[in-house]
Amino acid sequence: MRIAVYGTEVREDFLPVYKKLFGLFKANDIELVLSEKIRSELHSVFKMKTSEITCFQNNLDSCPNIDLLLSVGGDGTFLSAAPYALNMNIPVAGVNCGRLGFLADITVENLEEAILQFIQDEYTLEQRTLLELIKPNTLFPEFNYAMNELTVHKLDNSSMIKIVTQINGEFLSNYWADGLIIATPTGSTAYSLSVGGPIITPELEGIIITPIASHNLTVRPVVVPDDVEIELSVEGRGNNFLVSIDHRSAPLDFSTIIRIRKASVTVPVVKFPGHSFYSTLRNKLMWGADKRN
Repeated sequence: MRIAVYGTEVREDFLPVYKKLFGLFKANDIELVLSEKIRSELHSVFKMKTSEITCFQNNLDSCPNIDLLLSVGGDGTFLSAAPYALNMNIPVAGVNCGRLGFLADITVENLEEAILQFIQDEYTLEQRTLLELIKPNTLFPEFNYAMNELTVHKLDNSSMIKIVTQINGEFLSNYWADGLIIATPTGSTAYSLSVGGPIITPELEGIIITPIASHNLTVRPVVVPDDVEIELSVEGRGNNFLVSIDHRSAPLDFSTIIRIRKASVTVPVVKFPGHSFYSTLRNKLMWGADKRN
């Protein structure tokens, strides 16, 4: 069995996770493949012996037959691991070293249990929907998919922007707001939730449209079927607005039309027993955390 471990940084508080992983892999005869950045930092900064460990850089093409991609960090790290999992069609799981951990839901305490469950095939796979930016398709050429959300934001000044929104060519609304979030079910517990969007379970086939600080108080988030094409055109003062896909962003001219649809591909996410979406809601959002319960 081969497991690839991915991360965007190594902090001192991450070291117990890596040491535990190394020990677990050795004890269970698992071949470890590390991202080059992590292998380098573990060796140069923390003096760990990693020179003999196989590594990968921009993709996993040079490391075939990977059984699992394990991200070490927070949900942001998990999102940046998604392209690797998608390109190689391998499942991804996350060890949470961050704060909330909706996606990276393996804790340091249950890390050994999770690895053993994976070895013993005691897990399920959830196919997580992605959004595809189909126009302009050259804005993020390395990966024009969003696992959480695509967002348009105001830029340059404090004035709101106008976002003309169409669904399959039919006019939906003019959103006068600071921005607009187009979110997947996975992203329903991320940025969209923070501005009042609904939570929907990962298996639902819907796309959430959530305004950011709408000037019209009657405007509310809406969930539309995920087989539609969404078109956005943006107007405002200044010259540009900002488009973000998960953790990546770029400015665009106001003349640019944006088109979004559900991607034809999905990311397989590993779910272990006891880690259901509902248990995550209770644990991460502290639902029912009341002394009366």
